[in-house]
Amino acid sequence: MNVRHYSIVTAAYWAFTLTDGALRMLVLLHFYHLGYSPVRLAFLFLLYEACGIVTNLFGGWLASRMGLRITLLGGLLLQALSLGSLALLNPAWSEVVSVSFVMATQALSGIAKDLTKMSSKSAIKVLVPAGANGALFRWVALLTGSKNALKGVGFFLGGFLLHLAGFAGSLGLMAGALVVVWAGAWSLLPADLGRAKNKVGFKQLFSKTRQINILSAARLFLFGARDIWFVVGVPVFLRAGLGWSFTEVGSFMALWVIGYGVIQSASPALLRGRAPGGRTATAAAATLAAVTAAVPIGLAFGLPEAPVLIGGLALFGAVFALNSAVHSYLILDYTDGDKVALNVGFYYMANAGGRLIGCLLSGLLFQTAGLSGCLWGAFGFTAVTAGISLALPSRALHPDRLAAAGVKGGEGE
Repeated sequence: MNVRHYSIVTAAYWAFTLTDGALRMLVLLHFYHLGYSPVRLAFLFLLYEACGIVTNLFGGWLASRMGLRITLLGGLLLQALSLGSLALLNPAWSEVVSVSFVMATQALSGIAKDLTKMSSKSAIKVLVPAGANGALFRWVALLTGSKNALKGVGFFLGGFLLHLAGFAGSLGLMAGALVVVWAGAWSLLPADLGRAKNKVGFKQLFSKTRQINILSAARLFLFGARDIWFVVGVPVFLRAGLGWSFTEVGSFMALWVIGYGVIQSASPALLRGRAPGGRTATAAAATLAAVTAAVPIGLAFGLPEAPVLIGGLALFGAVFALNSAVHSYLILDYTDGDKVALNVGFYYMANAGGRLIGCLLSGLLFQTAGLSGCLWGAFGFTAVTAGISLALPSRALHPDRLAAAGVKGGEGE
């Protein structure tokens, strides 16, 4: 394990994550304050999510050919450009122009986010010795969990900076900090990090094993379930329904994501050090579906809104964190080291597709059916995740092992 290179990649990912979380909260709270409806708020983030679909697919292919250093640095630089551009937003512009401009800068940020995430997650597979499954699970859980904890800090940072420095001032500060991080990563990371030994053909973008296709489908519905309530429903409900301040909303969202990140980091200990398989993913998804249904059922029975919602979402976050950690390990375990960027990019393309669907449904369901509509929609997606996960193999079936056993890619257990 090259701890030095892992530390550099992790530090760059942490810095990006802080700005990503802060940006989400800045845009959401700033434009809600300007009177934007839930559907319009959701539309501000649509290109952010949509661009992730394309970015993950082609970013993985690009990283396989040119190395993870290029895609990681590209993500950092694009995020700095997105933040700096958004700071130029003019309050005198019409709503149509303003929304279009914000959507364009969010698209750039979406490309940056998925380039950075794909590069960082793929780097773990490259840096951890082959066959060290327990170590791989621990390192990926640490990176993923710490990233989400810092994204929560970013939510708090966004609400705080909006109060302290205003919209444009906050964006300018974050853009400058990212440029410094980019310069450090550029000077310290090796040029060939994650570059495939054999030339990766374009047709390999969609040539995946069955196990990767199934896991990617489960990932789509898992993250769609989260974003159905997470993007618009709960933040707007806390502000409009419960009368919370911007700082209180940002703090709650921050604490939720921080707790979620802590659970992710602790997932190897929760599973007693055992590397998870398909059965673990199925059990975790079924538990999440049950937890998700419990919240709207409690509200329907007239239980107090605030305790049921906050307690239910805290439990949802803990179980969701375990689901996410298991998935993040399985995609690395299911793929060969030489194709890691390609396969991780494909998998996170499905992740971005789920976020896109969840983002749109969050605004639509909240506006038409309220918070309960968002929660029932999330339950439906978690139930589908559990159903898809039933088809995951109990252990990884790598192409080289399958060929030796005379089995076609990904079939069987």
